[in-house]
Amino acid sequence: MMALVMALNALAIDAMLPALPAMAAQLGAPDANAQQLVISVYFFGLGAGALVHGPLADRFGRRRVILWSMAGYFCAALASGLAPDWTLLLVIRFIHGLFGAAMGVVSTAIVRDRTQGDEMARLLSMIFLIFMIVPIIAPTIGQGVLLVADWRWIFLLLAVMSIIMGLWIYRRLPETLAPEDVLPFKPTVMAKSWAAVATHRSATAYMLGSAIAVGANFGFLNSSQQIIAGHFGRGDIFPLAFACVAGGLAVANYSNSKLVLRFGARRVSQTALLSFILLSVVQWWLAGKGETLPVFIAIVTLNMSMVGFIAANFSSIAMEPFGHIAGTASSFQNAVRTFVAAGLGVVIGQAYDGSTVPLAQGYLFCGILALLVVLWGERGRLFTRPNPPRLPIPRA
Repeated sequence: MMALVMALNALAIDAMLPALPAMAAQLGAPDANAQQLVISVYFFGLGAGALVHGPLADRFGRRRVILWSMAGYFCAALASGLAPDWTLLLVIRFIHGLFGAAMGVVSTAIVRDRTQGDEMARLLSMIFLIFMIVPIIAPTIGQGVLLVADWRWIFLLLAVMSIIMGLWIYRRLPETLAPEDVLPFKPTVMAKSWAAVATHRSATAYMLGSAIAVGANFGFLNSSQQIIAGHFGRGDIFPLAFACVAGGLAVANYSNSKLVLRFGARRVSQTALLSFILLSVVQWWLAGKGETLPVFIAIVTLNMSMVGFIAANFSSIAMEPFGHIAGTASSFQNAVRTFVAAGLGVVIGQAYDGSTVPLAQGYLFCGILALLVVLWGERGRLFTRPNPPRLPIPRA
């Protein structure tokens, strides 16, 4: 259930990708790169909404907040499909993201209510594995809608999906917030909780490291349609190419669910980060040589699979110290991650110049910066394992 709740955000993003040129042309976008803003403003809405939903979930419960947010998601999806001009569409997409933020924040808090440490990382990996099915098929869904109708019907599909999920949550989701963990919804309490999260050195480092690594992913997401359709001239296979990249993330999350309990979240994710940097160097070299589309897809898939290892584990490590304020901590961390990642994604995406070089440069920059942040948080030490799981004692 939590995986499919989170997947509503993926559907609201990835199903749009094949339709971006049509939206931009019909509603009068100012230039070709402006079509990326349909994705970017949704991310900024996710960041802003994340600051609110966590404290609300800590005060009123996970179930109530996610149901109200699902209703808002439904209304915003319908409004997006009826938008008469470019500016209004972007405004509504931001509002859409505000409600969509609850899907990630509250879901993460629910997982933290029940698990912690490496076990939480394992469960998040399994959730992300199911979640990643949607990015694999979402562009194909969007392309399929465009074959029989215009882009506005994609938003109608989002509205229908939110109704289905809302009914499922209403019938089957119990409240996971313990009565003793209920917090008052007061600005002073929120500020104190945010300060506790922001001043925790290790948690802050992994929060920022995750955001920076995902920022590279957002850079690809923003410019993927233009790269594949424009630079390589293969818009006809865009859904398939995007599915290959998303499939790498899915494989990574499945593998992570198996590896993290054996080696630990820090060891797995830090190894993936170093691999990400090395792959980015190779990607930059290949971009300068004028790589073919299959080579580009292969290297991006490998790099995005590293992001899969990084994101789930870094997020889990960042949440470890905050079980008593899981909703507020998840809220703050999701907001920071989303704002930072979306900002980096905009910079990388808007740098698109008809080649793949800016994307490769963005990957390398993000990888090195994420490593420096983690080294600061761990005081120069890598590959430690402070919280190994308790294994059962074998019987004779």
